[in-house]
Amino acid sequence: MSQTSHDRLLIIDFGSQVTQLIARRLRELNVYCEIHPFQNVTDAFLDDFAPRAVIFSGGPASVIDEGSPRPPQKVFELGVPILGICYGQQVMMEMLGGRVERGHGTAEFGRAYVSPSESRIDLLNGWFLEEREQVWMSHGDHVSQLAPGFAVYGTSPHAPFAITADLSRNFFAVQFHPEVHHTPNGKTLYENFIRLAGFKGDWTMAAYRDEAIRLIRDQVGDKQVICGLSGGVDSSVAAVLIHEAIGDQLTCVFVDHGLLRHNEAEEVVTMFRDHYNIPLIHADEADLFLGELEGVSDPEEKRKTIGRLFIDVFQKYAGQIDGAEFLAQGTLYPDVIESVSFSGGPSVTIKSHHNVGGLPEKMGLKLVEPLRELFKDEVRALGHELGLPASFIGRHPFPGPGLAIRCPGAITRDKLEILRKADAVYIDQIRKHGLYDEIWQAFVAILPVRTVGVMGDGRTYDYACALRAVTSVDGMTADYYPFSHEFLGETATRIINEVKGINRVTYDVTSKPPGTIEWE
Repeated sequence: MSQTSHDRLLIIDFGSQVTQLIARRLRELNVYCEIHPFQNVTDAFLDDFAPRAVIFSGGPASVIDEGSPRPPQKVFELGVPILGICYGQQVMMEMLGGRVERGHGTAEFGRAYVSPSESRIDLLNGWFLEEREQVWMSHGDHVSQLAPGFAVYGTSPHAPFAITADLSRNFFAVQFHPEVHHTPNGKTLYENFIRLAGFKGDWTMAAYRDEAIRLIRDQVGDKQVICGLSGGVDSSVAAVLIHEAIGDQLTCVFVDHGLLRHNEAEEVVTMFRDHYNIPLIHADEADLFLGELEGVSDPEEKRKTIGRLFIDVFQKYAGQIDGAEFLAQGTLYPDVIESVSFSGGPSVTIKSHHNVGGLPEKMGLKLVEPLRELFKDEVRALGHELGLPASFIGRHPFPGPGLAIRCPGAITRDKLEILRKADAVYIDQIRKHGLYDEIWQAFVAILPVRTVGVMGDGRTYDYACALRAVTSVDGMTADYYPFSHEFLGETATRIINEVKGINRVTYDVTSKPPGTIEWE
């Protein structure tokens, strides 16, 4: 199934951290779409791409500022439906004759609630079945005057033009982000938009799999590939997909960097060798990694050090494999968007990831990253498509840098051992209470602070730890899991009683944004 056989939707990226979530929402609806940064979208590009509809993403810029991002004026002359989101709404208003202002107490970040106007439109079919809709806002500027032809169809306490439309031209604009998980009815809005645009909805994960296999074969040819295997969902799906594409040209390397969870190395090696007949090298490099990380406390330096060492190790084993020219990784889009902007777009760097921002410029191996534009839920869907066992697909995410980024401050072997034991108790508690599958990710962070305690009538001076558990769909936004106080109390008691070195337990109730899921 070729991409050109599909109607195409164009997403013009103005630098939002969640632009790819728009694409994910559309893929869920089996719509083929492409993201392109605004600076690449020219009149000639629009003629060649010939989109059936266009979506403007959000972004960090202000339309008020000189030189702020703009689409070409021609996009408004294509005669196709357009949906502007957040910054996308503001740029539509600014370019079509409305007005945008800054501040004056109208900024909104996080949850907000939108109420309908008296008039209803097809874009909002299935919305406002109750008095108001929860949405996710993230804006400082606001629309203060609508462009000619637009009317208001929804308001929030700080956004009087939260939902607007020019029905004669099928132009729609919203101040909130319908693509994120915390706009619960956002998918319905996208369904309505693509229905208005006339999409058939014939783009599937099976088609993505076939296209990915073709691209892997085209890229690799007859060369050998080594794959960095962690045993998590991402690297496992990447390995199986690449193996399906090139067979015995693939060798997996599992690097034990001394930053894994309790018994993880044994479980991963056993699990993968039991399920697949793929050559697997178990590289025990704990001394190398921990030696290089000794005394390193800056989180960016940790990530870059780990990324550099990963590549050094892969290069070492690649040298033992005749014809190895490619390194395969399970890099996902959330890794990419937090490290570098997608497709050269203008999004802001949040933090480097060991397999993205940590890669040295001259690594000696060419990258194969077949999951680079997918989110975790899409990877799991692809895993189902590939027939991976449920035990692979259902595991909580675990970052490549491992416990290094759950140990703020300097890393020591003693702190890592304390952390492993505390994390094992925490996950055991979650499983015993039947909560594992309700939670996107859960872990313990050992804090770089010691606190005074009393145990057995004696004074202790040990580490504090923080429990973290979040709900999410894609990892781009997340909210903390609402454990009962009984669960938290029981878990804290177990950790303090069973893990020597911890005498205080806290629970992290920060959402993403403003926080990230991991502590570093």
